[in-house]
Amino acid sequence: MTVSSPLPVNSLARGACPALDAPMLTGDGYLSRVALIEPISPVQLATLCSLSERHGNGMIDISARGNLQIRGLTPASAAALEADVRSLALPLREGLAVEWTPLAGLDPTTDVDPRPLGLEIMARAQDLRGSLAPKLSVVIETRGLIRLDGLLADIRLVAAENDGRTGWHILLGGTADQGRAIGFVQENEAADCVAALLAHLAALGPRTRGRDIDPGRLPETVSRVLEASPPSLSPSHHDAFGLFELEDGQCALRVALPFGQIQSRQLSAFADHARRCGIESIKPAAEHTLLAFGSGETCAALQTAAKTHGFITDEHDPLRQIDACPGAPSCQSARLDTHALGRFAAEESGELFDGSLRLHLSGCLKACAHPTAATLVFAGTDDATHLVIDGKTTDTPAKRLFPQTEAAALSALSALLRLERQPGETSRDCLRRLGPERIAAALA
Repeated sequence: MTVSSPLPVNSLARGACPALDAPMLTGDGYLSRVALIEPISPVQLATLCSLSERHGNGMIDISARGNLQIRGLTPASAAALEADVRSLALPLREGLAVEWTPLAGLDPTTDVDPRPLGLEIMARAQDLRGSLAPKLSVVIETRGLIRLDGLLADIRLVAAENDGRTGWHILLGGTADQGRAIGFVQENEAADCVAALLAHLAALGPRTRGRDIDPGRLPETVSRVLEASPPSLSPSHHDAFGLFELEDGQCALRVALPFGQIQSRQLSAFADHARRCGIESIKPAAEHTLLAFGSGETCAALQTAAKTHGFITDEHDPLRQIDACPGAPSCQSARLDTHALGRFAAEESGELFDGSLRLHLSGCLKACAHPTAATLVFAGTDDATHLVIDGKTTDTPAKRLFPQTEAAALSALSALLRLERQPGETSRDCLRRLGPERIAAALA
């Protein structure tokens, strides 16, 4: 589609990242991202749903990073959408993606509020806009009820203490497990340190990411404030889901969208129900979830209704362990009906989903829904579906499946697990022990 537009637009390239003022071309039109730094009212959420109907194709995503995305736009309608969204005076995040827990200021398990630091980092980054990689992000982790350990971050700050002083461990690149620790920075030096790292990234070029920085060649403005202190290993953590308590008697309800996507009319009905229940505010959150805030009574009432509106309310639901893009026929780039295959997997291949495994279903090789490695990957191509074990869509497949045989392959994988899983062994560990060759042979 080639149409002139008053807005800058991003292409289908992997390095592109959508924004409200720079929509991205996808397989079903342009996509605009509404990134929020604070919760909004149910009425405001319903209004965003109406704008999705008016300007797009009526489909809304909540991304893995907790951003609301409006799909099916044209360049002209994306410009109209931006004007309408800005007229709502929402708490929009502009510029650099700096992310923190959606429970900031409300989490009873941590005294650290990441918002002042996050807002200062965003303000300091404004002068570098256009000089940093489009997907570059900063994650501020306070180790509370909802963590962002699984999100990729170019710069990650983890709340910590060093010799009784509060501050942040800093890691570069990857998830919390993969990032390279470069040291500890005291609380009053953190914004300066991150700003210097961002300036260093900009100086190295607009494609440079956190993983590309050589820790042995940090600029003096960074190294002089860093203290040697290896980050303590974060214990295994189970994120809050469903109904849970917050500060000052307030409660939250966390529900999830199957495959991170919902029709705007469904979401609008949910928002209206939330308003009638007495919910005070709502916020999209990481892992394709939505948080509603209110009293225990109002949140419990909404929880009862959420399933009828198409949300996942049970944290053990297999759909929580499946990442899927819109797929065919919704996306023109897709060669796999990801949602149908995901429903089949959840309903017919229950042996797979014991909480240890992630299934990634990608309509093509771009991996829009899950850019990191997954235990099982089905990725569509023009002539086959690639089955990847413990990897990404672009990794060498363990097997190339004929189109329309993906469901049979999932059934065969379930049968293999029933036969081979040892006592106490998880699905993920069993598949890793068997290895790609054994798994491929079982699907022959």
